[in-house]
Amino acid sequence: MRGIAEDFLYEEAELLDARDYDAWLATLSDDLTYVMPMKRNVKAGEHAARESTREGADINWFEEDKWTLTKRAEQIMTGVHWAEEPLSRVCHMVSNIQLTAIRPSADAASELAVRSRFLVYQNRVEHEAYFFVGKRSDTLRLEAGVWRLLRRHIELDQNVLLAKNLTVFF
Repeated sequence: MRGIAEDFLYEEAELLDARDYDAWLATLSDDLTYVMPMKRNVKAGEHAARESTREGADINWFEEDKWTLTKRAEQIMTGVHWAEEPLSRVCHMVSNIQLTAIRPSADAASELAVRSRFLVYQNRVEHEAYFFVGKRSDTLRLEAGVWRLLRRHIELDQNVLLAKNLTVFF
C-alpha cells in the first residue's frame, strides 16, 4: 500500500511540474478538501492550540475544494493571469512518505492516510525565486478502482509568506 501512496504523490508532482492541470484535477476527488493554515508566532507551550489557524474558523492561506482549484488552474492557463504571465517554472520534490493508516472497506483498503514532506521551487520571470517547504497530511480514497486525493492538509514551515503570490499548487 505504501507503494501506491508513493506512486500517487510522485505522479502528482510530475503532472503539476508539467502544468498538466487537467490530468492533475482528474486525480482529485469531487468532494476534496484542500487546506493550508497560516502559522503564528506563539509563546512556548501554546503551539498545539494556537500556532496554526483553524479550518472553518480562521483565515487560512487555502481552504478550498475541487471547484475552486479548477477555477484557479483555468485562470492560470488563460494567459492573462497577472501573477502567472509568463508562467512560472515550478519543481515539486516530495519525500519522507509515510503510510499512517489504512481504512478498509468490506473487501479491500478504501482509504490511505499519508504523511509527507515537500519542497516546491518556483522561478518567475528573471529574478524571482521562491522556496516553499513543509509537511502534508493526505487522504487518498479508492473510487471506482482509481486512487484520488480526498483531503490535503498543508503545513507551510514559515509564518511570513516571502513570495509575492500563492499561485502554485502543493
